[in-house]
Amino acid sequence: MRSFFSLRAVAEGNSGKENPPFNRKKPPAQGGAAICHDRMLSELSEWFWQERRWFPEGLGWADLEDRDGRVYAKARDLWVALPIALIFLIIRQIFERMVATPLASLLGVKDTVRLKAPHNTTLESYYCNITKNPTQSSVASLCKKTGYSERQVQRWFRRRRNQDRPSLLKKFREASWRFTFYLLAFIAGLAALIDKPWLYDLKEMWQGFPVLTLLPSQYWYYMIELGFYGSLLFSVASDVKRKDFKEQIVHHVATILLISFSWCVNYIRCGTLIMLVHDSSDYLLESAKMFNYAGWRNACNYIFIVFAAVFIVTRLVIFPFWIIYCTWVYPVTIYKPFFGYYFFNGLLMTLQCLHIFWAVLIIRIAIRFLTNNEKVDDERSDKDETDESEEEEEEEAGEKKHMKKNGPVQNGHTVHNNNHSKRE
Repeated sequence: MRSFFSLRAVAEGNSGKENPPFNRKKPPAQGGAAICHDRMLSELSEWFWQERRWFPEGLGWADLEDRDGRVYAKARDLWVALPIALIFLIIRQIFERMVATPLASLLGVKDTVRLKAPHNTTLESYYCNITKNPTQSSVASLCKKTGYSERQVQRWFRRRRNQDRPSLLKKFREASWRFTFYLLAFIAGLAALIDKPWLYDLKEMWQGFPVLTLLPSQYWYYMIELGFYGSLLFSVASDVKRKDFKEQIVHHVATILLISFSWCVNYIRCGTLIMLVHDSSDYLLESAKMFNYAGWRNACNYIFIVFAAVFIVTRLVIFPFWIIYCTWVYPVTIYKPFFGYYFFNGLLMTLQCLHIFWAVLIIRIAIRFLTNNEKVDDERSDKDETDESEEEEEEEAGEKKHMKKNGPVQNGHTVHNNNHSKRE
């Protein structure tokens, strides 16, 4: 046995002296670049996963190793969210065709038939590269370039803008999908947390940190939420774009980072509470949108008021004064602040800024409805989009007047000149 270790030591010593750096043949340029690239990735990985960035002093990854029948969250588990996100994209397509479309037909939502703008290279180039809403002087300039009248140029831009607007059916199907997920996620999250002590006493979320056993309900709650928000990022190019498009992207990215980071450092109890708070109001907003697109004004208005109340209570009261307070103030009484502490709370403050931004829009709509009894419209984009039918009617009326040219009037209605050929 001793001779075996002696031979091994000699072999290791020889291998260490074999091919020293100054005697070693110079590797090919491509091989050297590959080695350098691998070394950079290794150093970057070591720097990224340093324990002092992720844990308080005295704690580390070894504390999260499975032992004694206790299972802990692992960073590699997050890869499961990618196939889940793809599955969500497939389920969404099936849901929108098999469920949302028949439901839209049942509620009276119909796909808008819009008149297409005739092809014109000059106007199309101006529309795509300069602006979708030309000024009066620009309209006059375009008239000279195209030979169109001022009315025809304005009509072309109206029709072209309408072509880019999503139809009511598309918006209804998207709202139906999100309503279904948010409602089921809220019910599932509530069922998973209803018997947990940290739902009622937030300080309980830090008891025993970071050695907190992972529960199956927490695992699936995390993976499904992360997969859903991943699917939203994948489909962002085809989804309805609103005025707060950039804010929505920031929200999705911040949410994914929060879910991922809280999973890696075992902030799971806190993460489940944050997801539950967010899901508690989102399904109300989506249901209000659905009734709005269906033309059920009273149902839309009252659901929106309930949504506004729930949103303000959960996002402007519970989230900052309970959850953020418990993640910002209470942990420093247990351990010294570290990078992950500041990073996590920074993401929470980013979400809170977005909550304030959206709360201003929501309160403005709610006040206008309660004081002036106006209909509820989404200031982000829905107001312009839901007026499409009225714009089309005005456009058709303008066309008829243009076709008439001082024709006879009977009982306040114009008589159509069927012999007049309309030029686009």
